[in-house]
Amino acid sequence: MTQLGEETQKSGANAASVSVIAAEWIQRRQFWDWSDKDQAELDAWLAEASLNLVTFLRLEAAWNRTERLAALNRTFSSISEPENPRTDRSFLVRIAAVIIVIGLGAGVTWSALRPEENTYATPVGVHETISLADGSQIELNTDSVLHTRSDPVRRLVTLEKGEAFFRIKHDAAHPFVVLANGHRITDLGTKFVVRETEVDAVEVSVLEGSARLDAENAEFAVLKAGDVAVANTHSLVLEKGQDREIANALAWRRGMLVFSQTPLSNVAKELNRYNAKKLIIADREAGKTKIGGTFPTDGIDEVTAAARLLFGLRVEDRGNEIVISR
Repeated sequence: MTQLGEETQKSGANAASVSVIAAEWIQRRQFWDWSDKDQAELDAWLAEASLNLVTFLRLEAAWNRTERLAALNRTFSSISEPENPRTDRSFLVRIAAVIIVIGLGAGVTWSALRPEENTYATPVGVHETISLADGSQIELNTDSVLHTRSDPVRRLVTLEKGEAFFRIKHDAAHPFVVLANGHRITDLGTKFVVRETEVDAVEVSVLEGSARLDAENAEFAVLKAGDVAVANTHSLVLEKGQDREIANALAWRRGMLVFSQTPLSNVAKELNRYNAKKLIIADREAGKTKIGGTFPTDGIDEVTAAARLLFGLRVEDRGNEIVISR
């Protein structure tokens, strides 16, 4: 069971919160375009806690009753006037709103259940800071795409690609969850970084507080300040990092990259994330050359100069790419 599933069973107040989410799922399935991805997300939410499943089935049954009432309403209305689909849908929405208000014992309206959603993207070489309504901030690194979704119960972010630094305003009653490559990171009062490193892998580094990482393979770990975890479909590896190492990994927030005896092949891979002009390492031996120093994110010229002057490597400018070889 995920942390969200555990928290939703702690109090009666959370039962009301689960009802809000269940009603939102019903609304989405009835009125929005419904995809296989939506169904998978719903199945995952239902599996998180028995309360989720019971609440959903209860509201779904109530919804089905309103549809039968609506059908009866159309039958009587057709005797005196033509069928009006828009009127029928409006009727269903009003009935459903009444059901939700009764089920929650509070004035939750149907329109209030629609979540707030936004998508953010940065092109190559661009770094953007996003301020959320709750006071949290997200710094999106180069060539990254991120989707945010906030509803009355939780805050959900999906990192579609790239890297992001999260400075989260913690709210235990309104969890902040990041999804990346099938893995889930839950804020426990944190500043942390999430980076997609491969097709199925994610790297999480925690600067302050703690965060829970639920890997796709069902392993999980609670990360403390200084911890770095890498998860893929097969494993979850947790290491204790050095404060300086994590700070260096975040130098991109200042427009810089820090390398410490880093193979030139890895330096090129990192620089290529930030630049349209690519650095190509032509042979394995050249790629093994170790480089150290601090360079701007657009510092291809500085790196190629070091490769040529300090290590005697051959540098060839071919327009859209620079090739380094022995």
